[in-house]
Amino acid sequence: MKKFLGFLGNEFLLGTLIALLSVLTALASYQGALAGGKQNDYEIEGMKSLNDGNAEYLTSNQEITQDYSYYDTWYINQETNPDIADYFQAEFSDELLDAIERSGSENPFDEEYYNAKYQIPSEYFDESDINFETAGDWNERGDQLQLVLTIMAIGLAFAAWASLMKEESNLRVFFSLFAIITLLIGLITYLSVPVIG
Repeated sequence: MKKFLGFLGNEFLLGTLIALLSVLTALASYQGALAGGKQNDYEIEGMKSLNDGNAEYLTSNQEITQDYSYYDTWYINQETNPDIADYFQAEFSDELLDAIERSGSENPFDEEYYNAKYQIPSEYFDESDINFETAGDWNERGDQLQLVLTIMAIGLAFAAWASLMKEESNLRVFFSLFAIITLLIGLITYLSVPVIG
């Protein structure tokens, strides 16, 4: 037991602990900063897709309103004013023409029509959701790395304090032991950090 306690207070062990904990603290800090950058990138992409989706959604709403207007004018005039009806029919969107071909002219504004009109904004919204989810994953990775950084920094402080004490000091052994424990906890935590992509 005395030999083991002497080993814990050994200069070589303390120097190794300080070096390992310093490197792992720096590594966790660097990787945490990269994770924060990736999170930011994906949040920006998510916002961009969301904005594009909102713009396309408004455009789709305007096109649907126009289709309703053109369709009503065409429907009213098809018997009495065929020239006017033909003019407005030429303005129908492709989705409305497909819906009329599919279901006839009685009620072409079916679910498939709306799905087709909102396809582009839906794709942008899906892309936005994926980007925000990925940003959340990077955020979780960054949080875990921040925890690793904190644990390693505490271990580094223990090792540094141990190295400053006299070799025969009981506190030197105590701090050295705590430095080893925090190193192990930090490594286990580091190995549990989620890997993305």
